[in-house]
Amino acid sequence: MRLILALCLSLLAFPALAVQPDEVLPDPALEARARAISQLLRCPVCQGENIDDSNADISRDLRLLVRERLVAGDSDDAVIDFVVERYGEFVLFEPRATGSNLVLWLAGPGMLLLGGIAAFAFLRRRSKLPTEALSAEEEARLKEILKE
Repeated sequence: MRLILALCLSLLAFPALAVQPDEVLPDPALEARARAISQLLRCPVCQGENIDDSNADISRDLRLLVRERLVAGDSDDAVIDFVVERYGEFVLFEPRATGSNLVLWLAGPGMLLLGGIAAFAFLRRRSKLPTEALSAEEEARLKEILKE
């Protein structure tokens, strides 16, 4: 029974958090804020992981920097702004909709709108095209084909 239980537990996928015990803040409220901010920041090396999950050295440095700024009394937005100022908006999983990023935010809905307008114009123009009636010979051939 213990062997089956151990096997089942080993098959479960636990998230591998990279936060080391020496990084954890003694104040639970600050630590919760640090974890929430860490979920929003992308690891510059791994690119697909947030800094909370990444084992890269730069992620450790960023986690320590976030905690250092929180202990210094910065708000969550001030900490994120500080990290973005140093590393660029690439470290944000959800880039801000300002400046040149605004083009990216508006491109998808804009293309959808243009596609809808083009489809509407195509269908409208197509419905106005004149249709030709079949000749007597073509109608007879069509009836012959449909009988078979």
